[in-house]
Amino acid sequence: MFRIFLFLLGFGLAVAGGVVVITYMNFIPAGLAWTDFFSYIKGRPECYFLPIGFILMIIALYSYPYK
Repeated sequence: MFRIFLFLLGFGLAVAGGVVVITYMNFIPAGLAWTDFFSYIKGRPECYFLPIGFILMIIALYSYPYK
């Protein structure tokens, strides 16, 4: 049961982080370069939800007992 909760928590964080990163991509047409974009999202704490969510999902998947 804990693995399912961990997977769903990771999925929710990955979706939230992905939406925020895609939202911040709207700054690129406004004249930001890709290097400026990556340095901007590096400083935003909500953008770290995407990799944290992926890591939690990977942990939940690899902790599944195989027989």
